[in-house]
Amino acid sequence: QLVESGGDLVQPGESLTLSCTASGFTLSRYAMNWFRQVPGKEREFVATIGDPDGYINYRPSVKGRFVISRDNTRNMAFLQMNSLRPTDTAVYYCNARGPGAPSDGYWGQGTQVTVSS
Repeated sequence: QLVESGGDLVQPGESLTLSCTASGFTLSRYAMNWFRQVPGKEREFVATIGDPDGYINYRPSVKGRFVISRDNTRNMAFLQMNSLRPTDTAVYYCNARGPGAPSDGYWGQGTQVTVSS
C-alpha cells in the first residue's frame, strides 16, 4: 500500500513537499515514480527515481523546479516542488514498480495540490 501526503493550497512561487509512505512491502529495488492528473486529462508522468542505480528523470516542465528523492530506511519517497505554477495544479500520485508488482505498479490514492493566488 502507498499513501501520499503533503498536498495543499499554495500561492504561485511557493514550495511544497509531497511524501509517499509504503507499507506491506519494502521500497528497496522498486522504481519510485510520481504522476499527476487533472480532471478530463490523462495521468502524466512527473518524476522517477530508481534503485539501486539511483537513476532520476523528470518531465521537462518540472525539471529544475522539482526534486525527487527516497529514503529506503523509512520506506518513503518524496517530491519537493519549488517555484510552483498554477499549471502544476493536479492530484499527485505515488507509484512503485518492481519485483512482484503489477505491470503498472502499485498506486497511492493521490493528494491534491492546488496552486492559486
